[in-house]
Amino acid sequence: MAATEENNSLFPIFILTIMALSLVPYTIHRVLLAASKKTKSTHCPCSICSHSGKYRKSILKRISNFSTWSNMTVLLLWVAMGFLIYYVNHISREVQPFEPFGILGLVPGASESEIKKAYRKLSIQYHPDKNPDPEAHKYFVEFISKAYQALTDPVSRENFEKYGHPDGRQGLQMGIALPQFLLNIDGASGGILLLGIVGVCILLPLLMAVIYLSKSAKYTGNYVMHQTLSTYYYLMKPSLAPSKVLDVFIKAAEYMEIPVRRSDGEPLQRLFTIVRSELNLDMKNIRQEQAKFWKRHPCHVKTELLILAQLTRESAAVPSGLQGDFRHVLQLAPRLLEELMKMAIIPRTPEGHGWLRPAIGVLELTQSIIQAVPLSERKAAGGSSEGNAPFLQLPHFSEAVIKKSFRKKVRTFQEFQEMSPQERSEFLTQAAGFSDSEVCDVESVLKMMPCVAVEVTCETEGEDGIQDGDIVTMHAWVTIKRGNGLVSALPHCPYFPFQKEENYWLLLADPVSNGVWVSQKVSFSDEAAALAVATKATQEALEGSGIGPREVNAQVRAAAERVKSGARLVVTKFQAPSEGTYNLMLFCMCDSWIGCDKKVGVRMKVLKRSRAGTRGGVVAEEGQVVEDGGEEEEEEEEVYDDYESEYSDDEEEKSKDKVQANGHVRGKGGASSSSSGEGSDSEG
Repeated sequence: MAATEENNSLFPIFILTIMALSLVPYTIHRVLLAASKKTKSTHCPCSICSHSGKYRKSILKRISNFSTWSNMTVLLLWVAMGFLIYYVNHISREVQPFEPFGILGLVPGASESEIKKAYRKLSIQYHPDKNPDPEAHKYFVEFISKAYQALTDPVSRENFEKYGHPDGRQGLQMGIALPQFLLNIDGASGGILLLGIVGVCILLPLLMAVIYLSKSAKYTGNYVMHQTLSTYYYLMKPSLAPSKVLDVFIKAAEYMEIPVRRSDGEPLQRLFTIVRSELNLDMKNIRQEQAKFWKRHPCHVKTELLILAQLTRESAAVPSGLQGDFRHVLQLAPRLLEELMKMAIIPRTPEGHGWLRPAIGVLELTQSIIQAVPLSERKAAGGSSEGNAPFLQLPHFSEAVIKKSFRKKVRTFQEFQEMSPQERSEFLTQAAGFSDSEVCDVESVLKMMPCVAVEVTCETEGEDGIQDGDIVTMHAWVTIKRGNGLVSALPHCPYFPFQKEENYWLLLADPVSNGVWVSQKVSFSDEAAALAVATKATQEALEGSGIGPREVNAQVRAAAERVKSGARLVVTKFQAPSEGTYNLMLFCMCDSWIGCDKKVGVRMKVLKRSRAGTRGGVVAEEGQVVEDGGEEEEEEEEVYDDYESEYSDDEEEKSKDKVQANGHVRGKGGASSSSSGEGSDSEG
């Protein structure tokens, strides 16, 4: 019985130990992670975002945020641990050491007559002749009789006093942390033990492997279906216009799984009437165009109408029966658009370049969906290459307000940003009729908008100049500044029902050949990763340069301070093309804001590789950056951007700074879409 009780108590202790070894450190990690999150608000403080309820932390939302699968699992495991602790504590109280005086109900040092009297009293209660209960018989034999013997028999009493047991020295007992019924191999429980071993050691790992392989066979690491990637890959074309990107985007396999119910017919017809102006239908053959539209796959029709409802800010017109599908479509949109972007810049040409035109179209569509701005508003209007789109992302702005008040005094969004707060306040109050609170909302959003600056160098490490076939290293510093001092922030997007982080795409491309040479996604939310990249790149760049450790550490610290102040270093490599001069363009495009993009010209001269494999002198005409007229300027070739987005017709500007021969460029610009480099107007 003692062995049984010991095994029964060891099993919950074993389970409790295994749970505590994993649960306690994981819980501490989660608590520290939650405590380390910045308490500073990073979302837009304007009244429209506040009223949208997206960032409002109500009691129900706090509960829903806490009630995740991981949190509930941790909570249930702690409840189970508490139960096990109580159970183990209860068992430890039941399994007491052998104490004969306590068993007989006597105090230590009782006389022999008192011992006999207590024994007779308990015999009447537990003796098999008086009590037929098997448990009473077992208790009488194993406890009462041994206690009486230990206190009356001289040998037993001596053994008890020496070894704590009337039977003398006890051997070492080994127990196994499993319940006793599982150890009864000869009985029916032998099958239970066998099934448990097979289930835990074989079936459970096999089941987990099957589930993992089934999911991995269907989804990528970004939780996008492989079928979607295949569709995007084959539908992507090098000359794909931005207006046609939407047609490719809605072909995702995830959207094909959205149910099309019979009851959706009438609501979709009404929605079609509202967003028809954005479908680019031929008004001369409107009936044929409409019939052709409705003959498409029902899932494609439904998805496109819901996307257009977002672009035209007609979410209120979406019937309640379609609201769930509407939110589902928008929730998947950022993830799918990112994969569509990757399919645009994936190497396609013999030189290993991606396609620039569809890549810019994907980013423009992403911006429009996040900001809920129609694609038609991106067309050049009123002398501005950006159209009305940058203004429409500001709170309280509408197309009527822009046409009535803005085009007469403010031509571009950059001019509006460059106005002082007092001038803007007077202008908005007098020309647009904004109230003080509305002006305050506009100012708060303008302070949230990033001001982007880009510095890029392209060079062959350890060599002078670039020869064909070299591995060229591009170092690009992307710096953002905001009026509110934040580095990482959530964009102002009150019409998008989910939180969206800012991401930036760097594209080193040749607009003439429509080729993307280098591409990289940049995020400002992970400062630790950015510090690691900047530190490693700085150390590698200074290796073999003959600089002492003190100077190396000083430059590493300078790079780290730069990262903390809002800069990110992007380091990537590509193979130099054949001999020639290449007028490239470095695009830095945000996927959340309209009018905050940046592009600068990069002129790279590649020399023919010498037969001896050596390099001679200067490989390119070294242009210099002119700042405040401090240095003379060498002749530079003008760089023109031959790419024109359907919604962002760039104005041709000529500039004499910011382009440096051999791929050295320094470009600084604000959140506006205009850059001071050659051909560096923003790609709206």
